[in-house]
Amino acid sequence: MTLLIAVFAAVISTLVWYKSAAARELKVGVLCWMFWGASLMWLGDAIFEYMELQAEYFTPDPVDMLNDAFLGLSVVALAMIIWIVVLLVKDPKGVVRERLFTKKA
Repeated sequence: MTLLIAVFAAVISTLVWYKSAAARELKVGVLCWMFWGASLMWLGDAIFEYMELQAEYFTPDPVDMLNDAFLGLSVVALAMIIWIVVLLVKDPKGVVRERLFTKKA
């Protein structure tokens, strides 16, 4: 479940990055790299878990599936938070800089 969530997030963010010049300006590429890295990590985890469990890998308990779904969503949320921090630090459109350095009358 974690692998599927990470792959879906990676594919969606890659499509957004590829289709939109504004998305490239907003550093969506950073988000793509994080999601693809998480996908590779979960793929490695799935391979090793399959080697350990064999056929049982394809019949997980509902509780395990729910835990994996929460973990996958947590990874996506953490990546989004990191992306927002990167976006605020890089400030590609100068919004944060403008708010910080303009004097209020």
